[in-house]
Amino acid sequence: MPEVSLDFPRAWVEFTDPADADQVVRADLTWLTSRYNCIFGAGCPGIFHDEPDAGCCVLGAHFADKADEKRVRGYAKKLTAEDWQYRAEGRRNGFVELDEDGDRKTRVVDGACIFHNREGFAGGTGCALHRYALRIGVHPLQTKPDVCWQLPIRRLYRDVELTDGTTYTEVTITEYDRRGWGPGGHDFEWYCTGNTEAHNAPEPVYLNSRAELVELLGQEAYDELVKHCEAHLATKRPVARHPADPARAKGSGKPPRKLPSTQQPLVDEAKS
Repeated sequence: MPEVSLDFPRAWVEFTDPADADQVVRADLTWLTSRYNCIFGAGCPGIFHDEPDAGCCVLGAHFADKADEKRVRGYAKKLTAEDWQYRAEGRRNGFVELDEDGDRKTRVVDGACIFHNREGFAGGTGCALHRYALRIGVHPLQTKPDVCWQLPIRRLYRDVELTDGTTYTEVTITEYDRRGWGPGGHDFEWYCTGNTEAHNAPEPVYLNSRAELVELLGQEAYDELVKHCEAHLATKRPVARHPADPARAKGSGKPPRKLPSTQQPLVDEAKS
């Protein structure tokens, strides 16, 4: 089945953040209850077909801020030659470069991010920082650039002023589709969130990505989000289902129970 259209009906919910009365969470229920699943290393053809094993790592990762870069730098120093294929290159010439706008990002070496271990590397294929996290028993969101562990969840901030003059901060959680990458996103030869191949998870995004969503929203807001997601799945009325999801049989809307969260998951207008 070809990639689905970027424009389709979505169901949204808004609720006040239980931990912050001045903040409202606006959540895309269609995305969060979809069966999206990162298939890196399990059939992902890559965003560019000449680097199929690199997935979306071909572009390198932009740092959200100085703290993000500092944290990654600290973990990069801990990587051994068995963890990181390009460790010698990174130690010798650094792992940071500037893009055309002068923004700091991880270097691209041999067609992909310098932290991407190529197929055949004895230490294992994929992100060296990700693999290191699994080796030492922590979640990869601690070791990887923010942009990497958040993708393809998109967080946006907006200041809202109501007609009575009161204001609040709106935090949107939604799908990081092609448009999230800017005009260049339309040049990708394949992209996961709109393809049925990547909608094969046994549980929905709000459960698969529990750790990431808790980090993005806080525990109290996440707990409230779960209630809305489960209510959305359990409704007997027609719902705005993600078109890349497999069709659900009538009456099968009850959400599955929680399993361990996935490890894969972009910072977008992240709040410091």
